Amino acid sequence: MRRILYATVLLLPLAAEARDPTPEMRARIEAALREQGYTAWDDIDVERDGRIEVDDARGADGKEYDLELDPQTLRVIKREED
Repeated sequence: MRRILYATVLLLPLAAEARDPTPEMRARIEAALREQGYTAWDDIDVERDGRIEVDDARGADGKEYDLELDPQTLRVIKREED
């Protein structure tokens, strides 16, 4: 039992890791964000499961949002005011 718990604790950080998009993917994401009315943003992360998350995206209304994009269409599928 102790080994299973130890292995689980060691693997938790790996499950949460995200990576930066490739330069080509980043350009596509940024173009899609601009097309959807966002003017600036901070981090763009690609999660291990393929989800794309954007931090502090500034909308046309001047507010900042944390976004989740559909990995296929790059459309915003989740938006939370920051």
